Amino acid sequence: MLQATLIVHMLSAVALVVLVLLQHGKGADMGAAFGSGGSQTLFGARGSANFLSRTTAILATVFFLTSLGLAYQYAHLSQPQSVTAEPAETAPAGQAETPPAPPAVPSVPEVPAVPEVPK
Repeated sequence: MLQATLIVHMLSAVALVVLVLLQHGKGADMGAAFGSGGSQTLFGARGSANFLSRTTAILATVFFLTSLGLAYQYAHLSQPQSVTAEPAETAPAGQAETPPAPPAVPSVPEVPAVPEVPK
């Protein structure tokens, strides 16, 4: 399930970037006055604004939902243990747990006494 959500998320992200780059801005309408308005007949008489805008909105919704789904799945992938919870691994019934040995303390070497200086 995680892999499928991740694949849909990546595909929607790439498609969203492509669709945003295909759209023209508000300032691009000035070019229609100089003869470049004929290219909008590919998407119909009303132009590409409605088709691309709706498709972008749908892909943005899919991207948002897959983002939430991935966040939920990754948050529940490994459940954090409480500090007060019992450890998952316990010794078998017949064996007693022995505490680990304390670390060895290094011995401090004896420092020779400083001789007194005659006055």
